[in-house]
Amino acid sequence: MHETSELMMPQDASVIGNVFGGVMLAMMDKTAAISAFRHARSICVTASIDRVDFREPIHVGDLVIMKSSVNFAGHTSMEVGVRVEAEDLLAGKRRHTNSCYLTFVAVDRNGRPVPVPPVLPETPDEIRRYDAAIERRRIRLAERTAEGRD
Repeated sequence: MHETSELMMPQDASVIGNVFGGVMLAMMDKTAAISAFRHARSICVTASIDRVDFREPIHVGDLVIMKSSVNFAGHTSMEVGVRVEAEDLLAGKRRHTNSCYLTFVAVDRNGRPVPVPPVLPETPDEIRRYDAAIERRRIRLAERTAEGRD
């Protein structure tokens, strides 16, 4: 589990004050990478980012809070979930702006995949995330096979 936050500044946003999606994607990737590194205790590379829907805009002056956790680990890959919230610091209100799932692969210094430890869910929330991750993995693998990328 990893949590980070960052205040959104003018350089992060468009001329109308909404934070660029690319800024959010980079933050999600970095946040998820820390969870993957901590779980694998190895170098990890991003293999994919599942569909990302921006539910509502994030504005300059908002504090963006990102929470990530490894939901599932295969032999060399891991699914990391990221939840993004934006806090209006003046009003003290938080809102969930988006979530996404990223797949990371643990690699050695030569870029070859290396095994990762399994995820051992314990709490009801961890079990729910683990079970959902297995289903998403099944769908991803089926899509890869259908595209001839297995």
